[in-house]
Order: sequence, then C-alpha cells, then structure tokens
Amino acid sequence: MSSTRAQNVGVRAIDVYFPSRYVDQTELEQHDGVSAGKYTIGLGQSKMAFCDDREDISSVCLTAVQGFMEKYNVSYSDIGRLEVGTETIIDKSKSTKSVLMKLFEESGNFNVEGIDTTNACYGGTSALFNACQWMDSSAWDGRLALVVAGDIAVYASGNARPSGGCGVTCILVGPEAPLALEFPLRGTFMEHIYDFYKPNMSSEFPTVDGPLSVTSYVRAIDNAYMAYLDKLEKVGGVSNPSLNDLDYVVFHSPYTKQVVKGFARLAYNDFLRNPEDEAFAEVQQFKDVSREESYGNKVLEKAFITVSKKSYAAKTDPSLLAARNIGNMYTGSVFFGLASLLSQVPYEQLEGKRVGVFSYGSGCAASVYSFRVRGDTSSIAKTLDLAARLDNRIKVSPAGFEKIMELREKTHNAQEYEPSGNVDELLPGTYYLQKIDSMWRRAYGRTPLN
Repeated sequence: MSSTRAQNVGVRAIDVYFPSRYVDQTELEQHDGVSAGKYTIGLGQSKMAFCDDREDISSVCLTAVQGFMEKYNVSYSDIGRLEVGTETIIDKSKSTKSVLMKLFEESGNFNVEGIDTTNACYGGTSALFNACQWMDSSAWDGRLALVVAGDIAVYASGNARPSGGCGVTCILVGPEAPLALEFPLRGTFMEHIYDFYKPNMSSEFPTVDGPLSVTSYVRAIDNAYMAYLDKLEKVGGVSNPSLNDLDYVVFHSPYTKQVVKGFARLAYNDFLRNPEDEAFAEVQQFKDVSREESYGNKVLEKAFITVSKKSYAAKTDPSLLAARNIGNMYTGSVFFGLASLLSQVPYEQLEGKRVGVFSYGSGCAASVYSFRVRGDTSSIAKTLDLAARLDNRIKVSPAGFEKIMELREKTHNAQEYEPSGNVDELLPGTYYLQKIDSMWRRAYGRTPLN
C-alpha cells in the first residue's frame, strides 16, 4: 500500500484514436441537397470521421489503449485501475473494460479495478472522476490508472447524420500530473429529461428531441457553472469569481456551433451575477429577462455571442481542432477538446493556467470542473501529433459514406458474420473485427505497426 497521499492527481498523459476515413461536410451538403453552409456554418463542422463494419466499440478501444501504452512506453503491470466511459453498447452484460483485459494477459496483471460507466456523453467524465478519487483515497495502492472514453456516433439518415463521428481517448491518471485536477472545485447538475436516448436495442441510432437537447445543454451549463463558481468562491477563496478566473475552457462538443453558444452562456451567467460590469454595457436591455425566458431568446443568445467573441477566440477556440475535423465522439468529445488545447497552445502559454471543463451527457448529467497546468505539456503535444494525424486520412465520397452507413445498419447485432470492410485502409496498429460466431463471440486482429 502507498504510505503517503497522492498529490496533484490528474492527467499524466493522453492519446487519441480516430478512424482512417472521413467525409467532407461541404461535399455532404451538396450530396444531401441542403443549402450551402448548413453543416459547415450551421453546425460548425468541416469533416466527419466514421468506420465500417470492421470496427466496433471494443476494437476502437483496443486500438486506443494499446497505441497509448506503446507510444508512452507504459507497462500494463503498473496499472491498478482501468475505467471505461462509453454509450456504444454491443453487449448488455459484458463490459468493454473486460475485453480490454485481453491486453493485460502477457503482463500477468489481472488485479485491475474499474468497470464501464454509461450515461450518454458523460460516462468518460465519471470514469475520470472515479480514477482520480480512487487515487486520492485510502484505497489507492500506489499504481497508475487508465481512463478510456469514446464512442461510435452514428445517426439515421436525415438532419442529424452530419453530427456523427468516432473517436476514443486514453488517459493516464497519476500523481504529480502536468494537468492536475483541482479537488474539490466541481459543480454538477443532473435531472431526468428525454432529450437524447437509445431505447431501441435493435438499432445503434438514438432517439433525439433536437430543440430540447439544445435547451438541456444550456440549462446544464447554467446550473453546473453556477455551482462551480460557488465552490470556487467558498473553497477556492476567489472573490466574485467569473469567466475571468478560467484561462481556458473546454466543452463537450456535439458540434462546434453549440460550443460557441455554450461559451456565450457562461458570459450570460456572469452578467446575471454582476450586471453592472462594464464588459456588459452593450447588453443591459436583457437585465429583466428571466432565466427561463432566456432559453428561447435568439436575440439574447446572439448578443452574448458578440459580447464574448474575443474571449471565446482566446479561451476555447483552440480546443476545437479535433471536434471540427472528426465530429462528435460522445464520451470522448470533451477529452479530444483537452488534447486539442494541448496540441494548439504551447506549454509556455499554458504554464500555471487554469483549464475549465464543461462535460454534458443527455438525460442528463453535467459537470464543470478544472485542471491546473503544473508541469510541461510539450511531450504530450509531440506524442499526440494531432494536426498531422488529422491531415493523414482518407477522404471518402458522400455516396461511399452512405453505403458504409447502410452496411453498418444492416449488420448491427449480426451473428455468424464476417465483416466485408477493407482492412488495407485501416491505419497501422488498428484492431479490427475478424468475425462474430454463432454465439455472438467476437474475434479481433490487428494491422501491422509498419
């Protein structure tokens, strides 16, 4: 057992996995016959990653974890906890974490705590909290933890399909981390609501109430952010806390236009707390608008987007590199934002700064929390090599993309099935589905590293 309490627990390292293929959103607009800019401006998306029948949630998580361990030269023997956050379910009983234990066989380490956590896009955040709180407790045995968060986000043909994506993050949690989680600075909001859910077990497509989901996201920001500021004031000793006390802010991104609105909502909440602040001189007409009325007020929304535009560009836009070019990764989305921030902003600018995080999962569960940059992040950025990896992908035509979506829909929950996807188009070191037998047992292979 560890004799001393862990200090500065948080993110020691992070890597991401996303498929080798994408569809261009401008071309998808033309293919779908919608107005120019509907996906690229209206949603704020440039490209969308996707996978065929060769990849499932187990394979993409296997790829992410094994790739992480190889890149950072971490031993499986050093891992004492493995938490998985995902809402992509291929088995109602067997966890994705249990599949990942295949990777531990050679090390002989089977004494690994943790399991899957599911609630829409929030599962990864809950997994991170679980790992950090384990390390911060008397239950910690001195070993490190892995947090895996990601999903395959697919939608039925129609308006929602362009907001899909696919990606998985793998995070090493440990003491003396360069990104230290700020205990106990956290604000959480949870309520019962049917905005996005998956009741049809025979399909991987969700049921979505779009307008309600947008309102729920914003309402969750209001409540979680206010709870965070309250904690920052009472526990952190910050007088009259506001957005000024967050150097950077990373958001869950269903699509990047929603993040623009989310950031503006932080400014709106600051306005409600301190309406006489000179920064809000141009929005005084909204002082008497009730919070409930504000949710459907587009004029108010636009005004606070304008007021917060400069701050958004500095604090949040650098975190959206992956989201714009991959799409929604559900549980992995907010951590792809963190990876993007580390990739886009040099350590010299990040050193000592506070990074706020807003995590949201429909249904709903949400938290605002923060990290403090306490160590050099340069090696993480170099290992991620995010921009170059995003550029090194295969573009597929919208017609080709649609055919692959039809294939996934047709083969969902198949048994005695051998996938038809082209393994040669997978990236080196990618795990892929070889077959599903008569008892729905899945067998996986891996493409060569070179």
